[in-house]
Amino acid sequence: MEAEKSYPKMLIWAVAAMLLLGLTATLVVNAANRARSRIPVWGELSEFEFIDAYTGKPWGLQQMQGKLSVVDFIFTNCESVCPVMAINMTDLYDLYAHSDKVQFVSISVDPVRDSLAVLRNYADGLGVNDGRWIFLNAPLEQVTELCEKQFMLPAESLPMGHTTKFILVDQFGRIRSYHEGINSESMTGLKNNIRQLAGELE
Repeated sequence: MEAEKSYPKMLIWAVAAMLLLGLTATLVVNAANRARSRIPVWGELSEFEFIDAYTGKPWGLQQMQGKLSVVDFIFTNCESVCPVMAINMTDLYDLYAHSDKVQFVSISVDPVRDSLAVLRNYADGLGVNDGRWIFLNAPLEQVTELCEKQFMLPAESLPMGHTTKFILVDQFGRIRSYHEGINSESMTGLKNNIRQLAGELE
């Protein structure tokens, strides 16, 4: 009789153990998924101050706070990679037309020829009609320093030798990911990262 009475207890303990194992496995899997979904921090920007071509006012790290920023380096006379980069950035600009969480920042690597008026005309030609896509001008030395020291990207033989990367910066001014601006698959990865980080802003 004692042996028979112990069977229900053993069954209860077995079921409890199975439930505990299942819960533990679920927690482990969820933790692994969260770890995989985390976007690393590659660096943190410090203060810089360039000129916004549309407003003529200083624009820098302060204007990046609270929003996701997609940054690239361009020049308006570029006839090789820049047109492709412009198409991909325009695609992003149109995709997030109704979002106040994402902005786009293009920095000229040919600041003498890319005057504020030239940059405005260039932006107009791309269909930019609001303040979500900013075009910046600054002395070449400052542009080079920002690219190399803060974004950790090469800036040799400018303007022709400029990087083709799109850089995703979060709402705290931290560099979160780099994406090849002339590659469609890389653009898909950028959109996924924007979607994930934008969700954290809600």
